[in-house]
Amino acid sequence: MSLRKWKLMHPNQLDIPLATVRTLVTEQFPQWTDRPIRPVATSGTVNAIFRIGPTLAARFPLEPGDPDAVAREFAAARELLGRTRFPTPEPVAIGAPGHGYPLPWSVQTWLPGVPATDDDPAASVPFARDLAEFIGGVRAIDPRGRTFTGTGRGGTLRSHDAYVLSCIEKSETLLDARELRRLWSRFRDLPPTRLPVMNHSDLIPGNVLVADGRLAGVLDVGGLKAADPALDLVAAWHLLDPGPRAVLRSGLGCDDPEWERGKAWAFQQAIGLVWYYLDSNPTMSRMGRRTLERILADG
Repeated sequence: MSLRKWKLMHPNQLDIPLATVRTLVTEQFPQWTDRPIRPVATSGTVNAIFRIGPTLAARFPLEPGDPDAVAREFAAARELLGRTRFPTPEPVAIGAPGHGYPLPWSVQTWLPGVPATDDDPAASVPFARDLAEFIGGVRAIDPRGRTFTGTGRGGTLRSHDAYVLSCIEKSETLLDARELRRLWSRFRDLPPTRLPVMNHSDLIPGNVLVADGRLAGVLDVGGLKAADPALDLVAAWHLLDPGPRAVLRSGLGCDDPEWERGKAWAFQQAIGLVWYYLDSNPTMSRMGRRTLERILADG
């Protein structure tokens, strides 16, 4: 199977046929030759995922980019492993480019569980408590002098001004653009309230595993970094209804300024999802819309 049989999400999306994955695994990791390999349908937008037998998963970046990114993600996964009581993937190996695929790729352990896109924990107070515990555990990791770098989420909100306004313009026929501009005019100047701490950086429903209304595991841990302490608070609006959201806030002891910045980062992430993935990834588009609706309801 080739990912080109699915609707492309990105203009420069790489083709990753199953035959190529099998060849790369067989040549570079012959110890897994006898394991079945199959693609995994997910709502993810960064990597194509392939199961290798029952216990492993290969991750292939979908877009051309920094060839060192996989190694950084590997190191981040190793740093987070075992730091909370909630399972996260264990990094196993890094594969080399080949057979038409131009980038390094990685292998990690497969975590059992159902993503929150399929088993909605929004009304679960125990899940909110678990999520607060996980975020608190990540924050407790020593940043070892690291601070925020780059242009992604987790630095200054104002640096995303052009992007957000462009997304609102592209959403004119989909969302209440006037109200969204009003909200962003308030969010964009919110100042950081504390020094950077470690964040998972992408706590969206597709990266969170659920079992019986509890947090069963966390995926996509390669974004672990020092950043605005409010960054992981995006989970409050991506994942939770008002009651459990208040439980999360209480569990983390967030004051008003930090809570507002968390809402602002959730807004910044969600505003690009609705229009960009409208046709190519409806799950992500709906997630963005739902998050914005929660933020608007908060005022």
